[in-house]
Amino acid sequence: MTRKGALLVGVATSIAVCGCEGYTEMKDDTQLSTEVDSERVSKEESHLTQTADPFALEAGDCFDDTAMGINEVSEVPEVPCLLPHDNEVYALFELPPGDFPGDEEVEASAALGCYERFADAIGKNYEESELDFLAMHPTEASWTQISDREVVCLAYHMEYQKLTGSILGSGR
Repeated sequence: MTRKGALLVGVATSIAVCGCEGYTEMKDDTQLSTEVDSERVSKEESHLTQTADPFALEAGDCFDDTAMGINEVSEVPEVPCLLPHDNEVYALFELPPGDFPGDEEVEASAALGCYERFADAIGKNYEESELDFLAMHPTEASWTQISDREVVCLAYHMEYQKLTGSILGSGR
């Protein structure tokens, strides 16, 4: 693929905060909904970008490209999906066991696996989507030293626009 891709992200962690008020002002449904949305976004914004372990990624994790390695990734800058972000994990799968088959074969198998999972995860065929994908795959060192076989499929906007909200099932 010739399109720019991203690398990885960890699990966004949320801390629930409860705020209670002692007055009895009546509010309509729209006002309550707006306040709940504002509070949720404020909570998300309060989480500074954190780094996460790329081996702990799950579908639905969001992150940015910045501060990440190019070829090998040891941590990723996670971002809550409600905030603008560069990438989202949409699928994970394992390559078959055995000896390392070579960089080209691992890369081809990873790309094919991510392509095959794209439509089910996103809700639109890859060819019709505004999203592109990148397959993060094991290196020879991770394959042989820690038996890493996991492929992480990442989606990003093909024109490099920030994503807001989850792309899972979005039909984008």
